[in-house]
Amino acid sequence: MKSTRKITVGLALTTLLVACSTYQPIETPTVITPVKPQVQTKPNYVPPINPLGERTVEDIQQIYGANATRKLNAYFTKAKVSFPPKEITLVALKQERKLELWARDNKEFRLIHTYHIQAASGVAGPKLRLGDKQVPEGIYRIDGLNPNSHYHLSMKLNYPNEFDLLHAEMEGRTEPGSDIFIHGRAVSIGCLAMGDETIEELFILTTQIGAENVKVVIAPHDPRVTPLTADTAQLPLWTTELYANISREINALSTTVKSAQSTSSQAMLH
Repeated sequence: MKSTRKITVGLALTTLLVACSTYQPIETPTVITPVKPQVQTKPNYVPPINPLGERTVEDIQQIYGANATRKLNAYFTKAKVSFPPKEITLVALKQERKLELWARDNKEFRLIHTYHIQAASGVAGPKLRLGDKQVPEGIYRIDGLNPNSHYHLSMKLNYPNEFDLLHAEMEGRTEPGSDIFIHGRAVSIGCLAMGDETIEELFILTTQIGAENVKVVIAPHDPRVTPLTADTAQLPLWTTELYANISREINALSTTVKSAQSTSSQAMLH
């Protein structure tokens, strides 16, 4: 009996040892979750990070700085304004599809260059809510620079600003929209698309003088040609105040040009 029991135990141990030696661990299959492509799910689309990798503002300065500076220098030399200037104002005219670059050194503002706006959605009138596809109208600042935009490069506006937020609150509008950019390429939903070469120049210029020294004025059309009047049947009553503010900003810039032209004409008469 003892001999038989020993044989039985020995066979069991041998079977166990063979099983362990031939055991192959079960590999848990790697579950690959397909990554869905980023889709524009809302009109005011934040340009996502470039899939080729993150670039810094310093990278952009190295890549595009020399060429952009050469072209900007030529504009400023022709306008007789020192480069880089102390501050600039960008005047966007929605109807005319123009973006004017104004700048000053130690003197008055002068018109430096006029760019063509490649694309700008919406119609005349301020931006009121998320999804209305409107380019805003008002007086803004540059809130940030995105060197990794899918629209080449982009500069974020501080929309909604205090004026926009005040009137949104008064009217009970809780979603006035956001993420408005000046960017490259030629497609836009609520932003100003300037094309790649233009945004390179504007981006580099902004890095050189500081975003705090850049003002952006966006108007439905040129108030120097036709006064801005608000159709209060279609637009909020406060649009009249907004258009007065916009007109004042643009006309203040243009006064110096008119004065210079007037002085030049008088000199020719003498």
